[in-house]
Amino acid sequence: MIPFLFRRLLWTIPVLVIVISCTFLLIRLSPGSPFVSERNLDPEVEKRLLEKYDLDGTWLEQLGNYWGNLLQGNLGVSTQYRDRTVVEILKQTLPKSAALGFFALGLALAIGIFAGSLAAVHHNTRTDRVAMLLALLGICLPSFVIAPILILLFAIIIPIFPVAGWGAQAHLILPVLCLALPYGAYCSRLMRTSMLETLGQNYILTAKAKGVSQITMIYKHAL
Repeated sequence: MIPFLFRRLLWTIPVLVIVISCTFLLIRLSPGSPFVSERNLDPEVEKRLLEKYDLDGTWLEQLGNYWGNLLQGNLGVSTQYRDRTVVEILKQTLPKSAALGFFALGLALAIGIFAGSLAAVHHNTRTDRVAMLLALLGICLPSFVIAPILILLFAIIIPIFPVAGWGAQAHLILPVLCLALPYGAYCSRLMRTSMLETLGQNYILTAKAKGVSQITMIYKHAL
């Protein structure tokens, strides 16, 4: 197992090199630049900006400079926030994004596993139909539609949670719920399909014949 994981990790190195290089070159091949605006820049000013951001020279030279800086942990200065480096922005924003992603993933898995298992166990009943209808709604409604509905319900009509902000646990609940619902819906449909297939396997039928309780059969064997 460890040699397999080690080989997989080794393969990530050339994959990352190829992906990063291709992404950089595709962005440089696309028309426009970070300094294109409604006002035409003075050619001398534009030349100095390109030199500052290492965007002058040939594409191969630019790629070489980019990799040299990247290996030193230098992602350069942001072209949008001109007085801040990319590393500073990542240090400020990445922990918040990681926390939201971690809790949203956990909630999505919990919703999906529970709803999918419940629907599969009660196949072709009202419970199954209601669970899959809710899952269909979760898939059809994107996050930018779910978010205003949650804010309207739980921050304005029933002021339980804050509309915005960061720092308290209450600030996490609405964003995490908004991110988790669509993925929980996908997960529940996949879980239902897999569970229905599993419940028809021979070892499950054998467990039923031996008199194993339904709860044990579902949560210890099928799940």
